[in-house]
Amino acid sequence: MNLVSMIFLPLLLLLFAYLVFRILVRRVYLERGRLSVISSGLQLVVFAGYFGLGYLFNPPEWIVFWMIGSASSRELFTAGFLIVCIGLVVAFGTMFWFGIGRAFGVHQDGLKKTGPYRLSRNPQVIGGYLLVAGTSLQWPSLYAIGWILIYAVIAHWMIITEEEHLHRLFGEEYQAYCAEVPRYLRVKMRAKGTAPD
Repeated sequence: MNLVSMIFLPLLLLLFAYLVFRILVRRVYLERGRLSVISSGLQLVVFAGYFGLGYLFNPPEWIVFWMIGSASSRELFTAGFLIVCIGLVVAFGTMFWFGIGRAFGVHQDGLKKTGPYRLSRNPQVIGGYLLVAGTSLQWPSLYAIGWILIYAVIAHWMIITEEEHLHRLFGEEYQAYCAEVPRYLRVKMRAKGTAPD
């Protein structure tokens, strides 16, 4: 893969992701109040394209996705594999718990604030981060850093578009929820010298 492709393809994907999440999906939410099958499908295309970039952003040895022995060490591969497994459980487990139609923005029946949504407003995205981080740990390279950063940008565009929609839909209830639960992950910190909860 030449340098032009390694720059052009990610930029093309970022442009497509911006058009899908910040323009098309945003407009569909405004006009319909929920996503259409087409807009939801385009979101899947963005993430499929993103995961396809893994072959671009990792070393040439990464021919077979789950090929043991491609990582720089067995320990890194094992740690990465465990993180990927946790990411799969978090991402897809949350998606099924939430409901597939709701997860894809096609169905809406109230604001979900229980279960994993007490810890994060976007647990599926956290699961995706774990998938990306685990895979990058299995096949560490400088290119994997770019892969991680591109996921962060695409996921953030999707999240802020959904948040705008949820603010319109649920108003003060969503605002109060945002004040209680972080966008990404709740990490409880104690002040020095205070007793544990």
